Amino acid sequence: MERTEFKRIHLIAIGGSIMHNLALTLHDQGITITGSDDEIFEPAKGRLATAGILPEQEGWFPEKLDTKPDAVILGMHARPDNPELHRAQELSIPVFSFPEFIYEQSKHKQRIVIGGSHGKTSTTSIIMHVLQYCDRLFDYAVGAQLEGFDRMVKLTEDAPIIIIEGDEYLSDPIKRIPKFHLYHHHIGVITGISWDHINVFPTPEVYREQFRIFAEMTPKAGTLIYNQDDEQVQLVAVPRNPADIAYIGYTVHPHSIKNGKTILHSKKEGDVEIQLFGEHNLRNISAAREVCKKLGVKAHDFYEALKTFKGAAKRLEKLGENQISVIYRDFAHAPSKVKATTQAVKAQFPQRKLVACIELHTFSSLNKNFLPQYAGALNTADVPVVFFSPRTLEHKRMEMLTEEELKAAFQNPKLQVFTDAKQLQQYLTGMDWHNTNLLLMSSGTYDKIDLEALTKAVLK
Repeated sequence: MERTEFKRIHLIAIGGSIMHNLALTLHDQGITITGSDDEIFEPAKGRLATAGILPEQEGWFPEKLDTKPDAVILGMHARPDNPELHRAQELSIPVFSFPEFIYEQSKHKQRIVIGGSHGKTSTTSIIMHVLQYCDRLFDYAVGAQLEGFDRMVKLTEDAPIIIIEGDEYLSDPIKRIPKFHLYHHHIGVITGISWDHINVFPTPEVYREQFRIFAEMTPKAGTLIYNQDDEQVQLVAVPRNPADIAYIGYTVHPHSIKNGKTILHSKKEGDVEIQLFGEHNLRNISAAREVCKKLGVKAHDFYEALKTFKGAAKRLEKLGENQISVIYRDFAHAPSKVKATTQAVKAQFPQRKLVACIELHTFSSLNKNFLPQYAGALNTADVPVVFFSPRTLEHKRMEMLTEEELKAAFQNPKLQVFTDAKQLQQYLTGMDWHNTNLLLMSSGTYDKIDLEALTKAVLK
């Protein structure tokens, strides 16, 4: 099945993190790229400008479609009433969501899609790191900037496989289908299921149903690799036609922790010291190992590659350390991620105190009906801290939260609550950090706190 050739493509919402990466990749192929967005921030702005494809001004300009490009790619950031979208529809120009376009360009490849509420970026990045170490030819689409890869998207004619991080969030503002339903995987992975995106999936059951659909989309002779320790995953990954599909369950990789270092135990390769840690990452390693086996990677090569893997950006990323403290930041914001990440840091350094600070930033995390999902999420921290910006609630037009409500939701009377970034910074820099670690968890910016400066102040 051949992929469609395009000469000119227009991207609506070109400034998005993965959309601008796609634009750059297509530009590198010699495709003429145009695009629009109502706001474009760094690093997208600078990268698009360097390539010569930064829109001259921000905003939506339907007349850009009058040149009739071969296709339009619609970013999730755009609204259904976008004037450029309407113009494309009037002119009968094919409109693709991001996942539809990735599928269109990889119909002739073996597609490996990693789905799950948590762990999908880390699992995807481990697989990519191993394949790169083994000099394998592959394309990819991943939701984070990874060390060793200059883009988040790669699309070529030659690569026989593509590794895709399969987000369960909606594909675009029109069709509103989960992204990972549109890639049509040959090998699918489900790393875990924990209710999220309450604005789109109003109940845990509706959310879980999206993963059941994904599991049942596994084709004949396909493979479904799943976290067998997750009760919610077990409900959707039940082998229905094991004669046609390979169902492979995985668990935590055998390991031990010595002096703050994680050692993997392998029957063939012996002990392997790695840079990752945390039970959730040890499951991600097992998932990646099963995928790599299916792709013909030998065990020796897998573990050799893993020794040099430092982790994905903002996934237990080390901001700094000295002899008495380590500071990590993590993208964790959903309850299951917050709990797993907090437990991981505490387990890695059991003799040290842990200050764990989460920023409530997403629609779900700020929703009073969803907040009880955080019960016990910070209980392994010695000093649990929650930060949120009242401006974020105002911007999202949501009801204000109180300290009492947060303590009740987290079921943690020790919880410290901050709504002012400067006060939070002063609190953290004023603490005694002897034999104490700091974990910062957020998908936001803590209201633009300079984390580099904060790290230096804590470690001074």
